[in-house]
Amino acid sequence: MTAALAPRPRQVHPNATTLACVDGTESVAALAARCLELEVRTCPKPGLVSPLDAGSHADMDIATFRRSAAAIQPYLHALADAGAQGCGMGRLRIIGLEAEAAMFAATGGINTHRGAIFGLGLLCAAAGAKVGGLADPTMPLGDVVVRLWGRNILDGPVQLHSHGGEARRHYGAGGARAEAAQGFLSVYEVGLPALQWGALIAPGDTEAARVQACFALIASLEDTNLLHRGGMSGLRYAQYAARVFLDDGGVGTRNWRERANVVHQSFVTRRLSPGGSADLLAMTLFIQACEAELFSCRR
Repeated sequence: MTAALAPRPRQVHPNATTLACVDGTESVAALAARCLELEVRTCPKPGLVSPLDAGSHADMDIATFRRSAAAIQPYLHALADAGAQGCGMGRLRIIGLEAEAAMFAATGGINTHRGAIFGLGLLCAAAGAKVGGLADPTMPLGDVVVRLWGRNILDGPVQLHSHGGEARRHYGAGGARAEAAQGFLSVYEVGLPALQWGALIAPGDTEAARVQACFALIASLEDTNLLHRGGMSGLRYAQYAARVFLDDGGVGTRNWRERANVVHQSFVTRRLSPGGSADLLAMTLFIQACEAELFSCRR
């Protein structure tokens, strides 16, 4: 990453309000980075990189993801700062592109976190807006995204050569932009309830709860990564396999790890990788953690 791409430190006057805001946006970025680590550490996740293996990927492993997450954390902080300053979508896009450049520099050109930079980045900006007093502290982060930037999310330049973009054009899938423009409904209607249910049926096992949420997202999401790798038949297979796992008790059964690993291996055999669901899992963890750790005292 060149020095020109590094986000410049924001000039602030050292009064109590601005110091509290800077500390708050640093906390937002640290929390986002922690959630990226929790996502990649979760296993078994069908077809995805984890400490278990590289999943359906020949060009990346968990070390690649960790280098990428470290490289983009300063830009997640910059996005939270931008939200706290009331910046528009144009500024957020510039920071996002700088984050992508840093990611590619850290990974040797491998796309590990483009979807997370977009979705989690918007949520960091929304959290920054709350920290900066520009959004109701009781408003869900997804609603903050819609209120502040929703009209502009779908209007940005189209990445003609991205896998997600190709899948959207070929299959008519909504993809990450539609998800964000609607306030991350998959997180609120699928990810968070599944995370909470997983905690109930596997008490004390936070990894099990994350696996439950991951499978629930795969079962419901029209994942453009799956469409790119496996077409409509690959997407339908992935959704079906995830639903069967959930319908058979999910992580509430004694042998859930073995059953989840069977699904994982079936995805690897078919080269399926639900990257969109992985991004949404990280966002689910971030939203839950923000509500518990950053904004619970602001209500």
